[in-house]
Amino acid sequence: MNAFIAIALSVLMHVAWNLMVRSQGKQVRLLWWALAAHGVLLAPWGLYALVTEAHWSPQLIGFLVTSALANMSYFIALDRAYHHAPVALVYPVVRASPLLIGLWGVLFFNEALGGNAWLAMTISVCGLLLLASTAWRNADGYALPWALAAAFSTSVYSLSDKAATVYLPSLASVLGFISVGYALSFFAITLLLRREQGRWVPECKPPLWVMLCSGLFVGLAYVLVVHAMRTLPAATVVTFTNAGIVLAGLLSMLLFRERAHWRMRLAGMLVITAGLILLGWAHR
Repeated sequence: MNAFIAIALSVLMHVAWNLMVRSQGKQVRLLWWALAAHGVLLAPWGLYALVTEAHWSPQLIGFLVTSALANMSYFIALDRAYHHAPVALVYPVVRASPLLIGLWGVLFFNEALGGNAWLAMTISVCGLLLLASTAWRNADGYALPWALAAAFSTSVYSLSDKAATVYLPSLASVLGFISVGYALSFFAITLLLRREQGRWVPECKPPLWVMLCSGLFVGLAYVLVVHAMRTLPAATVVTFTNAGIVLAGLLSMLLFRERAHWRMRLAGMLVITAGLILLGWAHR
């Protein structure tokens, strides 16, 4: 599958996921339900492919452990951030990770991005911060550190996953690779839930269709992202997926009539789009 087709499909799934999180609210803890559904629907198939198809080596095991721990840190930080602030603030900050990913790629993997790519990613991140600023008054002081921690974790597992693709010959084996991290994340979030509320399952449950769709999208979207990393720099791929935030923002304004701070939000989306156009030109 072409890398840009994979990114486009991933963006559509990210949009659907983003809108579902918005519609359900933080009491549902959709992350928990999505990871649980992923474990039932997709993980068995992916883990079988990982065991039978992957080119096992000490390097792959190291990447697997690194990715799993970073995924766990990401989902814990994301869950904590959503507890303190709305998606409109948290998600744009988390998605500002491409600059970190690019830095790690240059330092540890000898990736060369070029001046135009760096400029494009910086412009895109500025647009994301504009979007996040519109929701700042609805957050408390704990939201930003958790969102930044999630962004840092994203940068770690993104590079680890890209490096692991050399040993993962199929989409199914990639699915199994990320399912290990998702399983660890699910258990960690469950323990947090137990400590906070004395429950093993969230009190509020989403509709069945939301549960199933979120379980499918949370895994398959990232499988396509990792697949695209086979041929493109990780920072580039993650930046392109930020098109999903623009599309989700437009849909929320047009379909759900979320008009608060619409001028600032529209400006942020235009800046992100400008960065994406420049990045596409840099990789033409």
